Amino acid sequence: MFNSYIENTLQFHEEKCINCKRCTEVCPHGVFAEAGGRVNLSEPKRCMECGACALNCPVQAIEVESGVGCAWAMISAALRGKDMDSGECSCGGGAGSCCGGETEGSSCGCGEG
Repeated sequence: MFNSYIENTLQFHEEKCINCKRCTEVCPHGVFAEAGGRVNLSEPKRCMECGACALNCPVQAIEVESGVGCAWAMISAALRGKDMDSGECSCGGGAGSCCGGETEGSSCGCGEG
């Protein structure tokens, strides 16, 4: 079973990366860093799967299943007494939310107006 508190869906395709450094600028947890003149995945366990890096990567070098570790979904699950790994919707969102049957590649709609 996927454990959303320990594992994450983040994938970095270094061969596609054009070193624009957008991921290092938008990641709220410092998952990406520059080393040796190249961007690398330095702290993958810090990823909360918000999707900011993937949404801002112009060449799709980053993939992440936004919402699996979505902070809003985690908070809502705790408030509702639900388990994030149960497969039940925890964010309370509809079809466009992080756990409402999104199509692959779309962004997390949690908490969006």
